[in-house]
Amino acid sequence: MQTTNETEEINFTPRDILLKRDIDYINKLKLEDEYKRRTKTWKDYTRAEKADLIMRFVDNIELAIIGQVVVVKQVNFRESMCKPFQDLYDNGYIDIHKPTIFGNVVGSLRFSNYLNPEEVSEVILRLQNYYDVGYTEATYYVEDQVFYFNFVQDNSAIVRVFPLEDYYKLDPDNKMKTYQFGIIYIREEDKFQIENIDAAFDYIPDESSVGLIYPKNCGTVKLGVKPVKFADK
Repeated sequence: MQTTNETEEINFTPRDILLKRDIDYINKLKLEDEYKRRTKTWKDYTRAEKADLIMRFVDNIELAIIGQVVVVKQVNFRESMCKPFQDLYDNGYIDIHKPTIFGNVVGSLRFSNYLNPEEVSEVILRLQNYYDVGYTEATYYVEDQVFYFNFVQDNSAIVRVFPLEDYYKLDPDNKMKTYQFGIIYIREEDKFQIENIDAAFDYIPDESSVGLIYPKNCGTVKLGVKPVKFADK
């Protein structure tokens, strides 16, 4: 919902939204305490703020009675909010979390739909203005539903996984034996690349920053950026 408001206010492109979600995910991994301090969730809103959000974004709420307890069965959001998000998802710009097994550990991976190589390259280059993200590729075995890679021994965390071809169109019946996926990842030892941590939460690198990759010891850097939120300063 916050992203929707920001998109309307400062004319974010779909790639901006994808980039912002990647940066948020990396911030949660690399700057966990700062991320928690800055992130406002449902429980943090006042009763009036919750009511305002519901009135603006929710069409209706279906309730059910289980025993003597009334529970929320389903929340139906307004079409004016759902359709743009569905369009973004269909075109690869909204990620989803897939339950995943890492050896003997259960976790999840962030997947996004197919994006053309130029779009992927732009997102990676813009991310590299803030973090030393890496890129690799892996084979997905369709029948076994497994990847083969080892990130645990390298202390690496996967940021996002995405198909290198549009397999929904190429293989609608899942008859291919393997798919190729790209993987964006971050290493544990990599540090935040600019001194002003606020930049990672308040701004994203804009398109003019593509190709500008800064060494870790460069000190404070100035980037072409887009504001993520507005504040009185």
